[in-house]
Amino acid sequence: MSQYKKQTKINLSTLKTMKEKGEKITCLTAYDASFAEVLDEQGIDVVLVGDSLGMVIQGRQTTIPVTVDEIIYHGKAVNRTLKHALLMVDMPFMSTATLDLALANATRVMQQTGAQIIKLEGVSHQLKIVEALTESGVPVCAHLGLQPQSVHKLGGYKVQGRSDKDAQNMIQSALDLEAVGADCLLLECVPTNLAKQITDAVKIPVIGIGAGVDTDGQILVLYDLIGISTGKIPKFSKNYLATKGSIQGAVAEYITEVKNKTFPSEDHTFN
Repeated sequence: MSQYKKQTKINLSTLKTMKEKGEKITCLTAYDASFAEVLDEQGIDVVLVGDSLGMVIQGRQTTIPVTVDEIIYHGKAVNRTLKHALLMVDMPFMSTATLDLALANATRVMQQTGAQIIKLEGVSHQLKIVEALTESGVPVCAHLGLQPQSVHKLGGYKVQGRSDKDAQNMIQSALDLEAVGADCLLLECVPTNLAKQITDAVKIPVIGIGAGVDTDGQILVLYDLIGISTGKIPKFSKNYLATKGSIQGAVAEYITEVKNKTFPSEDHTFN
């Protein structure tokens, strides 16, 4: 059993306090009730029902085919066994393409899954949508860096923000998103130094995946963490099951390493 098992329900205020105190936030994906219960019992802070389910559950090549109905189905299942972790749910491809769509789909996701926060991809073109959602009482996590829903536009799964111009644009996007009400940020596949700059520049929590050890927290796809994802395991992930022998032990070790800042190491980050 992890020493970090929670006794009370995590909320957005908890995450902000953790950032202020310098305590790392631990996050993992889950797509069903059984795995969600394991994560919750080990003391994970945030559970994300990610559109990564399109790849690890459905066997698709990208996250793009995942629908709002599918994300709601999995969100409901996960929420049934969470007692302490905060529940975050992804908004699928094009589900927030317009303001009306964003409000309608976010309403469905929040009401039907019990999510405490939704996550959406996009930068400058999403500012008005993020502002409208937050003004309507919908907490938002904004996803910057590598955005899997834009993989075809980006030309593949590539590290983002390496040029000075791209780095400055990402820093500005983070500040703009915070200004319009985003409650937290997720940075995926960005250089370590850039991730630190963004984390230091904003007051809201910043969660990283392939973004170095200096973000306020870390997230991984659960199936990568236990080494059963189809295809190649990303560089930024680590197979904890290989050394711990049980899923519970693997999750507990991940939480410990994130909390004590030994994960991610340089082997799991980009410069």
